[in-house]
Amino acid sequence: MTQTSLDGDDDTTSYRVVRNHEEQYSIWPADRSLPLGWYEEGTVGPRRACLDHISRIWTDIRPRSLREKAARS
Repeated sequence: MTQTSLDGDDDTTSYRVVRNHEEQYSIWPADRSLPLGWYEEGTVGPRRACLDHISRIWTDIRPRSLREKAARS
């Protein structure tokens, strides 16, 4: 894996967007095995593109269980 600066501008790593059972999103290096409990969302690319994608699709950052509880109230 490539060393990166804090701002990620020189990051050449390919990432994938991942999601857990609570519908929370993150990015993970594409060449690494996913941690337990995380699943591929389908988007792969540079860090910034993956983070921009997450910003567009993850509009309610509350965990799914909290959203469902609020909807029942």
